[in-house]
Amino acid sequence: MASGIGAILDRLNAEVLNAGNVDLIDELVSPDFVEHDPPPGMGGDREGFKQMVRDIHRAFSDFSTTVEDQIVAGNKVVERWWAEGAHTGEWMGVPASGHRVRITGIDISRIEGGQLVEHWTQIDALGMLQQMGAIPDG
Repeated sequence: MASGIGAILDRLNAEVLNAGNVDLIDELVSPDFVEHDPPPGMGGDREGFKQMVRDIHRAFSDFSTTVEDQIVAGNKVVERWWAEGAHTGEWMGVPASGHRVRITGIDISRIEGGQLVEHWTQIDALGMLQQMGAIPDG
């Protein structure tokens, strides 16, 4: 586990994203939080983040995310990660496929006063949709 601002993201990853503890978001995420790249149909604020976590856990059973690299520079943290789970519920209008889905991404997070205040993400959405069977592979 990292210390300092990296530890805040470690808790978000382990306790919020992996375990689905949406209540912890109020402690770790600023009320003024801005998500610059929210999934379609989800707000770019703290409530939208909570909804995204709920929706992920409804759509992907045994969801987990693993951080491969974490780089801290000033008040920003860059993480290269992958996540996976079985697609057992609807996700962004795509009905459950039962397929195991693994996606990769890179995030940049800005931390102020011990809370996440801004977030940018790039994920392999095409690969995710192909694995879910929403669009043809290849």
